[in-house]
Amino acid sequence: MITEKRIIRRIQSGGCAIHCQDCSISQLCIPFTLNEHELDQLDNIIERKKPIQKGQTLFKAGDELKSLYAIRSGTIKSYTITEQGDEQITGFHLAGDLVGFDAIATVQHPSFAQALETSMVCEIPFETVDDLSGKMPKLRQQMMRLMSGEIKGDQDMILLLSKKNAEERLSAFIYNLARRFAQRGFSQREFRLTMTRGDIGNYLGLTVETISRLLGRFQKSGMLSVKGKYITIEDHNALSVLAGHPVSLAS
Repeated sequence: MITEKRIIRRIQSGGCAIHCQDCSISQLCIPFTLNEHELDQLDNIIERKKPIQKGQTLFKAGDELKSLYAIRSGTIKSYTITEQGDEQITGFHLAGDLVGFDAIATVQHPSFAQALETSMVCEIPFETVDDLSGKMPKLRQQMMRLMSGEIKGDQDMILLLSKKNAEERLSAFIYNLARRFAQRGFSQREFRLTMTRGDIGNYLGLTVETISRLLGRFQKSGMLSVKGKYITIEDHNALSVLAGHPVSLAS
């Protein structure tokens, strides 16, 4: 049951806000494991921002860390600019992901965060959530779990780029994307790529031509069906083996 306090907040926000306890991806985000009282305290500090349009940035490299951003829907890419002035993509963030953890060490964002499609985010003031985490052990544990997950993702990416060939890189990327969609309640077999092939190539250290050639090869082998940005995984076992995961996604 929705408490009277939360009903009042919803009315004040125009009736369109989705609160933590009602959010479909809360199990992937900060609210996971918090009780109702703790959720209300967290809910009070979160600002539900208006839709972030495609191409709009949440923050830029050099900006002061003021907030973390929880993605409610859409896709955000993070990237840096090299000394040569080139863009280097460092991650793709989906619903349930938090963006901004890498700024905690220096209190300054080292990268850019840009929407790849219309996205909805919750803005969480860092100083306030940092203070609350000192008072709520479950919140502190969840913050540490989320940061640990980000570190693990970075380690996996380093391994991917250093050890795998082009086929293995792309198959691992598609495999991991399918797994992440499944965690969010979406189809792991059919999905749309919100990032361009150029973005995928940039992230994986491959050319656009290589990405296109490999997708064609995967389709010819019967592993995938590719129609523009839409991917259908036809052979989960073949994809998982090529990606370095011997257990099928379907198992």
